[in-house]
Amino acid sequence: MQIYIMRHGEAANIAGDDSMRPLTEQGLLEAKMMGQWLLQQKTKLLHAFVSPYLRAQQTCDNVSSLVIKANSFVNHPETVNFITPSGNAQQVHDFLDGLLSQCNEADYDDKNSAILFVSHMPFVSYFVAQLTDKSQMPIFPTAAIAIIDYDTKRMQGQLVDIISPAKLNG
Repeated sequence: MQIYIMRHGEAANIAGDDSMRPLTEQGLLEAKMMGQWLLQQKTKLLHAFVSPYLRAQQTCDNVSSLVIKANSFVNHPETVNFITPSGNAQQVHDFLDGLLSQCNEADYDDKNSAILFVSHMPFVSYFVAQLTDKSQMPIFPTAAIAIIDYDTKRMQGQLVDIISPAKLNG
């Protein structure tokens, strides 16, 4: 199965409550570009988990609205409070493995099935390291998606690539 770990799009640099920073116009465009990319992957998204922070919510809304329209989404996105910038990657790895252990094995062994996490730096970097080789802690451009080929039996994965809006533009 595929695990997609996405950083939110570009956010406004405003003073005040960090959790309420909205996406900029550029951030909205980045999220839509990555939603289109996800559609092209012909992946069935079984779950999407999103940080409660506004910029992550807006990113997920823009991505999932495209995927839902194409009927490639099984469940609507779920907000979880433990994937914020200071989230614990080990806790989320345990959450993922618990979720996978309770579900239909046939769905999760399918190479075309995926789970999406939409969150923030530095959490996304730590989470990639947690799910793969601990020495890999990539820096994510805004709206980038790490693709992890995840072995549900070994509960460990391999980083395949990181796709960003800039990479899509060539």
